Amino acid sequence: MGAIALAAHAAPAHGEGAALLGGLDKVTARVTTLTAPVGETVRFGTLRITARTCEKRPPEEPPESAAFLEIDEIRPGKEPERIFGGWMFASSPALNALEHPVYDVWVIDCRTESGGASSGSR
Repeated sequence: MGAIALAAHAAPAHGEGAALLGGLDKVTARVTTLTAPVGETVRFGTLRITARTCEKRPPEEPPESAAFLEIDEIRPGKEPERIFGGWMFASSPALNALEHPVYDVWVIDCRTESGGASSGSR
């Protein structure tokens, strides 16, 4: 995978940066852009999304951003259920996609704390 060293398991959360995600509510056809700071949880409908790490290749290599995400579904009266845990790739959103009847989530980019695009692997 080039400069992005992708582990087969969740890497510990880096204390900086964020994953820029796209979200689609299939019922309302509403598309939302989400910023998920690494190590923090954001909500999208009934989903709770936690970005554990977000990696981006340096500018001199072919573009690629990848995030390790954990996505839980929260339903009233039930325990949260893990519906996705793994790497998502900006260049190949269908490679490891969230399969959900109401929501789609995909990686757009990785950002630094200052809001700019990340310039390389951490």
